[in-house]
Amino acid sequence: MAHQFFFNPYILDNLPAPVAGFDVVQDLSEPRLRMYITSRGVKTFFVRKRVRGKDRRILIGKYPETDIEDARGAVVGILENAQKKPLVRRKKITFKQFLDLYLENKVRREEYSQMKLVRAIKRHLVELFDKKIAEISSVDAQNVIANIQGRAIAARMQELLQSVFNYALDMGYVKTNPVARLPKIVQERRVRPLNRAGLKRLVNVIEKMDDVILRAAFLMQVYGFISRSKIFSMAWEDLDFNHDLWKDWPLSDRATVLLQDLPQDGQWVFPGRGGMHLTDPRTAWKRVVQQAGIPNLTMDDVYKFLMRQVVWASDKEDLRVNMNTLLDDLLEPSM
Repeated sequence: MAHQFFFNPYILDNLPAPVAGFDVVQDLSEPRLRMYITSRGVKTFFVRKRVRGKDRRILIGKYPETDIEDARGAVVGILENAQKKPLVRRKKITFKQFLDLYLENKVRREEYSQMKLVRAIKRHLVELFDKKIAEISSVDAQNVIANIQGRAIAARMQELLQSVFNYALDMGYVKTNPVARLPKIVQERRVRPLNRAGLKRLVNVIEKMDDVILRAAFLMQVYGFISRSKIFSMAWEDLDFNHDLWKDWPLSDRATVLLQDLPQDGQWVFPGRGGMHLTDPRTAWKRVVQQAGIPNLTMDDVYKFLMRQVVWASDKEDLRVNMNTLLDDLLEPSM
């Protein structure tokens, strides 16, 4: 059961973040109003409602961008709208036309991530593009998913189709979701091959690289506690060395020193070809991990390993201290 109290700014501002997963709290003034608190300190208002036989969690907005009173006032209208049956639209549109609406209205990603998603859609779902969305059957969806190589990408495309058709159902373009009846794809959980000894070997190999930009970009995978795509797309204008920040993200001491030593003669911290930033130096990374004796290691593995190890703190300076402590513990030679 959710912990209940009267929502007010002082209490919500000082709610502790859980170590993992999320916590839920409930407002006594408006009991239908609840809030998620994630392990990263993100707080989001939401309401629960059983709609057409299914339990739905409807997000209202993040706190403090959404005021407490505004969230309370929005509850009644949201619940009333959730009860309304979707309009059945007579106008038929193609899957591609509706997919464009879905991407515009429902997907919120950074530019690089959005482009990656669009490329995956064009590669794997093109067979459905010209079909009327109301005429796509479970067999059509299953055939498309069955032709995708790799369980992981097939599972993601099935989840995407499920979400697209749920939105089409809410918008009244379809009467049922053809993907809902498909069996869920079982994925084998990948074992990430990195440990402390491997991380030291990795850093030692990277430090010997001749290419200054690639060496710095790869070291930032360790020092930055940031995902690969965000590191490669760093712009100088987003760095604040006076406060050790990249945008709103704290930088470890090692990351700050590393970045300050790079030539600041362009837009991008890690420039690539054609005036763009670095994108995917997979060949160079493959050579590095081979030399480090971890041939199956990905840059995402490094990020996940470090984020599991670091002690999370909502205060930026506390988090930065925890980053520094972890890196010293992992990389300093043992006495």
